[in-house]
Amino acid sequence: MKVVLAKSGTTIPSNGMKLKPTKIRGVESNGMMCSAQELSLEDTSEGIMDLDAEAPIGEPYALYAGLNDPVFDLEITPNRGDCLGIRGIARDLAATGIGQLKTFNASDFIQTGQCPVKVDLEFTEDTKHACPLFTGRVISGVKNGPSPEWLQRKLLAVGVRPISALVDITNYMTFTHCRPMHVFDLSKLSGETLTLRSAKLGEKMLALDEKEYNLTDQMTVIADESGPISLAGIMGGETTGCDAKTTDVFLESAFFDPIVTALTGRRLGIHSDSRFRFERGVDPTIIQDCLDIATQMILDLCGGSASEPVVAGDVPDFSQSLHFDPKTIKTRGGMTVSRGKIEAILTALGFGVNEDSAGFMVSVPPWRFDIDCPESLVEEVCRVVGYDHIEEEGLPHPTLDEFYESTPGSLQNQDRRHIVRRALASRGLCECNTWSFLDEKRATLFGGGEKSLTLTNPLSREFEMMRPSLLANLVAGAGRNKDRGLENSALFEVGAAYHSTFPQNQEMRIAGVRSDSHAPRHWLNKERPVDMYDVKADLLVALEACGVKTDTIQIKAKAPSFFHPGRSATIYQGPKNILGVFGELHPKILQDIEVDAIVVGFEMYLDRLPKTKKTNKKKLLKVSSLQPIHRDFAFLLEKGTPVDKMIRAAMKVDKALITDAHIFDIYDGKGIPEGKKSIALTVTFEPFENTLTDDEINKLMDKIIIAVGSEAGGELRT
Repeated sequence: MKVVLAKSGTTIPSNGMKLKPTKIRGVESNGMMCSAQELSLEDTSEGIMDLDAEAPIGEPYALYAGLNDPVFDLEITPNRGDCLGIRGIARDLAATGIGQLKTFNASDFIQTGQCPVKVDLEFTEDTKHACPLFTGRVISGVKNGPSPEWLQRKLLAVGVRPISALVDITNYMTFTHCRPMHVFDLSKLSGETLTLRSAKLGEKMLALDEKEYNLTDQMTVIADESGPISLAGIMGGETTGCDAKTTDVFLESAFFDPIVTALTGRRLGIHSDSRFRFERGVDPTIIQDCLDIATQMILDLCGGSASEPVVAGDVPDFSQSLHFDPKTIKTRGGMTVSRGKIEAILTALGFGVNEDSAGFMVSVPPWRFDIDCPESLVEEVCRVVGYDHIEEEGLPHPTLDEFYESTPGSLQNQDRRHIVRRALASRGLCECNTWSFLDEKRATLFGGGEKSLTLTNPLSREFEMMRPSLLANLVAGAGRNKDRGLENSALFEVGAAYHSTFPQNQEMRIAGVRSDSHAPRHWLNKERPVDMYDVKADLLVALEACGVKTDTIQIKAKAPSFFHPGRSATIYQGPKNILGVFGELHPKILQDIEVDAIVVGFEMYLDRLPKTKKTNKKKLLKVSSLQPIHRDFAFLLEKGTPVDKMIRAAMKVDKALITDAHIFDIYDGKGIPEGKKSIALTVTFEPFENTLTDDEINKLMDKIIIAVGSEAGGELRT
């Protein structure tokens, strides 16, 4: 008797046990005779392997049995369903010059007559896409038993357990041609007609995994007169499965819709090799050819005779053509490839290529469901040529000033985000990251609620819509802090806000909130509630950090509806460009989202900021050796006039001499006309070359009075 011996030091494949010398009944043992089960060649075995008499002693068993073939462990990305079959992988290898793809030769065998089984497609106009094509044939007089050793080895090599010749042949077609098929025991079918239809609500089916499934009308089934006998594209039924007594079979080959198949499998929790391929898309044009190939295998291995095929439906038309400019290989892929090589690569991958004056018109093969744009063709060419052929190109090294002059605003804004983060953190705000989603109620309260921004598969009802403003989640965060005893929140966030599904309506913003008191209780600090001026200061600091000149901006007393109408404002640069908003959140909004705190906030629109030079560049500090001069003015202004008009008017009189202007008093009591207010302004003159004379000072003061009167409507109060 010749057996397989595992010597000491060998690890047994089935259980991971490592052999070592030991004594059995007092005799030293230096190895173990193995069974097929211990070598993971069979699921069960009754004893040790008994080899042929011709087996050479001392030769490795794997070499003798032909089990030493190299194993390729491939990971297939979800978009490459065509490579879930050996033929698809072979096509890719052949395109790179490794071997040659064999031609697809359909079998030629004698057909004994018309198929006795009829097939009906019973779908509505809305569901007919579930199975556009179904083919099959009856094979009579078969003998079902174990498949030959070569077929079992091939299946074991890909991790599939051999069952019987009929089942092994369909599994073989699944892994070689990416063509899932199923074989029914003809004697177990009820009636002479198979019906492809949607399941009826409440129907049940016992599947081959010995589990019973409750079906819905969203699922596609193959049914006979008894009801569903197969979940289309996923798993067959137990009642019509083949066994050792099977003599007549019906072999089917069909196309099932990827989405319907995926949803059915997901709802029932069934994972099968068939579902795995159908939900990624299989080639609908080889259905008939694969039916013939599988039929020939059954005739060769199981015997019998085959009927003519029965065909219901038509091959679905997924054809599409794309115009492809070969120049994009260089501009998008970063490599130089000749037109001839591009055409050869695409042709080898199965694409139809027709050259025209502007490039190529490329027809997409029916098995490539992932190709939908010219950029996909760039990837196809580049991966076959090899990504190692992408040409190296050094990055430019401009100075910082040249960088800000030449790059788009979006690149400059990346730098601004880091600068603003540091600026706001230095003011005591803590950065946080919130979800980009929120519930519909809060989205509507903060200026959103567009149905197009509702997520198809949200994490929960609390995260069902894209946020229209960063403030929505920041305010909620401040409220949660308050509920947990963490008062005086000061938070900010850098992120995107969304107003539609179009890219131009996705905007990068920087937002911040403060709640309750301006500062924690301390004997040195005078405790006061936060107000709009706290976040106004935050916003101005952020703008200045980004290089925006805040002395030229305009502030108007209006803001989005979620702000308090009398305690909020909008910052403009020019008449239309809004740079940001700030103010106290509306009490009704806070009540609706259950935030029991005073909350003020700001939001800066980063993408709208003007393009500037180096944002961290500071002007040269000039210090005068001469004493500055201060002059006070009191003007009567209309109550609705913004005081910054008066300040800007005064500063523009002489930009070289006037270094500061600010308000130090506001009065509207006794002696002030109705509808007016008295604004006291102090202006600083700072000469750098000569001391100002009284006459020069008086002329400057007269110019300030005239400027404030003409630009702000101010009247000097006497």
